[in-house]
This record gives sequence, C-alpha cells and structure tokens, in this order.
Amino acid sequence: MNTVRLTTAQALVRFLAQQYSERDGQEQRLIPGMWGIFGHGNVAGIGQALLQAAVTQEADLPYYLARNEQGMVHASVAYAKMRDRLATFACTASTGPGSTNMITGAALATTNRLPVLLLPSDMFATRAADPVLQQLEDTRGGDVTVNDAFRAVSKYFDRIQRPEQLIPAALAAMRVLTDPVETGAVTLALPQDVQAEAHDWPVSFFRRRVWHVGRPVPEPAAVERAARLLRNAKKPLIVAGGGTVYSGAETALRAFAEATGIPVADTHAGKGAVPWDHPYAVGGIGSTGSHAANELAKDADVVLGIGTRYSDFTTASHTVFANPDVAFVNLNVARLDAVKHSAEPVVADARLGIEALAGALTDWEVDQEYRDRTRQLIARTREIEEACFAPDRNSGPLPAQTQILGALNDVLDDRAVVINAAGSMPGDLQQLWRARDPKAYHVEYAYSCMGYEVAAGVGAKMADPSREVVVLVGDGSYLMMAQEIVTMVSEGLKVIIVLVQNHGFASIGALSESLGSQRFGTKYRYRDGDSGQLDGGILPIDLAANASSLGADVLHATSVDEFRSAMEKAKASRHTTVVHVETDLYGPNPPGHGWWDVPVSQTSALDTTRAAFDTYAAHKRAQRHYL
Repeated sequence: MNTVRLTTAQALVRFLAQQYSERDGQEQRLIPGMWGIFGHGNVAGIGQALLQAAVTQEADLPYYLARNEQGMVHASVAYAKMRDRLATFACTASTGPGSTNMITGAALATTNRLPVLLLPSDMFATRAADPVLQQLEDTRGGDVTVNDAFRAVSKYFDRIQRPEQLIPAALAAMRVLTDPVETGAVTLALPQDVQAEAHDWPVSFFRRRVWHVGRPVPEPAAVERAARLLRNAKKPLIVAGGGTVYSGAETALRAFAEATGIPVADTHAGKGAVPWDHPYAVGGIGSTGSHAANELAKDADVVLGIGTRYSDFTTASHTVFANPDVAFVNLNVARLDAVKHSAEPVVADARLGIEALAGALTDWEVDQEYRDRTRQLIARTREIEEACFAPDRNSGPLPAQTQILGALNDVLDDRAVVINAAGSMPGDLQQLWRARDPKAYHVEYAYSCMGYEVAAGVGAKMADPSREVVVLVGDGSYLMMAQEIVTMVSEGLKVIIVLVQNHGFASIGALSESLGSQRFGTKYRYRDGDSGQLDGGILPIDLAANASSLGADVLHATSVDEFRSAMEKAKASRHTTVVHVETDLYGPNPPGHGWWDVPVSQTSALDTTRAAFDTYAAHKRAQRHYL
C-alpha cells in the first residue's frame, strides 16, 4: 500500500481539498475553503497545514480570516443555504472559548438543516500537560472537554484521539454533510497534539471523491394515497417550505399550482419558490402570515406541505389550520417531517414528488368558486400591503419600518438577496417582501439568531458574487455581532448593510406589551435615578460611526426619500456600504392575522398582565393537535 507521511492536520487539509458533491450531473467543491481564527490550539496544527498547502500547492484549500468564531459559522451556513446545501465551508478554532464560540452557529446550522464542518481544537490526547490553558477539569471523567457541548447541536460528532481515527471520521463527516435528511453541523474535535502528530496515510485516502446527492423517488402507493386525499378536497392549500427551494422544485411547483388551482402559501425558508405576483401565490403563512394565506388556512380541508418542518410560526402554534376535519399530505425528504400532523406521508425529493402528484392529478382541479375566492383574498392582501407602505404610515417624525421595506422593495432588482434573522423585521418581511427569485429572500427563522445577519452577508456574497446582497439588521442584532464588516472589507466583498436604528428591541418590546410586561427591559436607555429602571434618556449610541470605524462607507437617511437616494448610491458603489436610518420604535407594524403561543403569567399583581392572560386563554382554546 502506497503511503505518505503527514501530520493529522496536513492529512485533513489534503482530504478536504478533494471532496466534491454532485446532483443532476453538476459537480462542485463540497468544501471550497476554511474559515478560521488561530490560537495556541490550532496555529501549529491546522494553521501550519493550511500554510504548507498554500506554499507547496499540494492542496487547494484557501484560508479565510474571520473576526468572531460564531460569525464564521454563520457565514458558512449562509453560503450553504445559497448553494442549496451542496457546498459549505470548514471552520477551525482554537481550544476553549474559541471553539465554544462556534456552538451557537452549530445549533443554527442543525436547526436549519444546513451543512457546516466544524473543527474545534481540543485538549491534549496524551494528557501529558494536564490541565492545560483553557481546559475545563470535570470531576466526572478525564475525557470530558468543553467540546462535548457540541454533541447536542451536531448531527455528527467525533473526537480524533489518534491520527488513524481521522480516516473513518472524515468519511462519516462527508456522508452526513451531503445527506439532505441528516445534514447539519458536523463536528470533528481535534486535540492539539494529535493535529501535529505524524502518520503514514494511505495515498488512496486523498483521491478525488464525489459524493452523489440523490433525489429519492416517491413510492407509487404513497403518491396514490396522497392523490386520493387531494382529489376529494374542496379547499386544499399548499405550504411550500425550504425543501422546495433546496431541491430546485420551483418550476414544478408553479406548474402544479397552475394546473390544479391550489393556492400556495410559503414559510420563511420557502418564500420565492413561487413569485409573489403569481396568480396562486398567497404569501407567508402562520403567526406573521398574510391575510390571504391565513384565511385560506382556516378553511383548508387538505394541506399539502412540501419541504416544511411545520414550526410553530408556520402553524401559528397549532391554530391556523382551523377546519376540524383538516387532513395533511406531507411531501418531504425526511420522514420525521413527512409524518407530522398525522399526515399521509410521501417521503421523497420535493421536485420528483411534485411531478409524481401532478401526474396522478392530471384530470383534476379545484372548483372555479375556490379560484375566485383565492383571487379575492389576494386582492385584499395587496391593499393591506400598500397601506403599510403608504407615505402617511408613520405617526411621528421618524419613518415606520414598513415604509423602509416598501422603498427597499422598489429599489432592488429581482435577483438581489435580502438577509435578516431576528427582531421585528422577519414578521414584517414575511407579509411585505415581494420575492420573485427563490434566493432573493434569505431570512434565517428556524433559530432566529441575533447577530446572524452581517456574517451571513459575507457567506451569501461569496456564494454568488453576481447578486446584490443587502443585509437588513436592527440595532439589537448589530450590537451583538457587527465585526464581520471588517471581513467584508478585507476580502473586497461589496455588501449593502441597511442598519435600522430604533434604540431598542422593537419586536420583543411589542411582544412584551402584548403580554402585559409593559416593554420592560427592551429599550436602550440610561438608568433613571428615581425609578431605578432603564427608562431614562436615550443612550448616545452612534452605530454609523462604529460601522465607519470598521472600514465601511456610511450613508445617512432621515426620511423615506433620503433612504431611496442613499440606496441608489450604495448600489452604485463598489465597496461595503452601510445605509443608516432611524425608524419609529413603536411601528406601526403590519396587522396581525395569526397567533403565537408565548405563555403569560397565570397570576400577577399587574393589571396589564392579568388582562393579557385573559386574551391568552381565549387564544389557547383554539389550539389543537392534528390527529
């Protein structure tokens, strides 16, 4: 057997550079590069291996420097989302805090079913210098390290205690990364001494490997059962989720909706699968869903879920599908999701499943009366949207956030990517954003992680440099993680960041008020000397100056017209540009058409909380299991 002597880190770098994925005959690098921040745990291991690969050109694995370990995971996940889960990055971090900083990113990746390869450095396998700097000493066992925290948020976890263990572990890691059912965060913990340890590796370990991402074919009997349910439906509704986009099923879905007349609602991950102005597109569904989608959901007798995991926001906490006899047909590549809500499952690739259902329903369509009702509800929804964009929407000197979104809709083309993750904007966007392209709407709402946005802008732009990438971020998320602006600048990535400042947490503030908690702790204020609460004057925070100090160009807007003008300048620029605009903390936001189950205190000394509980109890009565 031919062998080559390399360290474990050198072997891993060489291996990763030879991994490819393939679907529908198209191959691409599975791991096109590695993000990292070096410390004593990985600088002489992975760091040396990446340097050697670059100098000797023995392996093509470019290195990218991040400014925060969580941020580099977010960038990798955003890249994977843009590439339909067919490519992602590896991330290396040093021992202790460097590695545990990646845990939140790992949870986000796994929750969103998006691949990322994490390489946290670990303590000495030999324990020769035990305990070392940044080591957690656990009285329960000597083999426990902080990296064990990755187990709960990873789809695959392994610790490489000996160099030769890398071979089965690396192959298993690639298997999980390329499995659309099992994908998520994959973690290979690398003790720092093992990284630098040499071994004689089989040369065949480094051959070019292509991991074929298949399209599972639906079982004919399952298609027949599903088609039977749909044939008997009078008011069916499609819920398109992220799996629709990842499988490239947009064309098939549009054709299916046109042939059958079934309206299509979408989740955050599925938005854009059907263009917003398609005659059967009824908008987002659930807690922050549109008027049309939620009205149709109330009466739906059969719900066809395609590639959705049915989060509580999608189901409005099990209240939006209100028909007592509602039945579900779930088309999903994962059986976990296909059987939810006692559904008739079709376990298959979304595109092939839609095509199979279309073939089984060639002579069937909904009644004209239902088509007319869909059209009427869409027209009413458009009126609601336009009211949110109206010039007189705001009641004070500052524009409403909805007006800014309306202006942004107007100035961006159909291919521009809008990124968001947390706060009040996801709810506004689900109702108001007009996406025609399946990659134009990039809202991370499975983990809804504050701080995702700016880092995700890096990954999205790297995944498709031809698109304008616009990061929508509130001051709350910006303050959590803005440092990857430096990465954008250093890598020469042109990203537009729309920084919406309202001096507080608008989303949680409004939720707090609705739950009787009076917006407690949700504003950026001085501590008042009399009340002792954080309800004094507004803090003198200059986030625009901060963005400028990180290397971005900064434009200011104080009105909707100024915002439009600033966006045109930002689009014309070749540099990362922050457009700073202040909005009204108190909205108004789009009208609510759904409910979200957030428990209210059952007993309270506050009148506001007692009143909120009465409202909560009334909504709770509509909640149900779908059995």
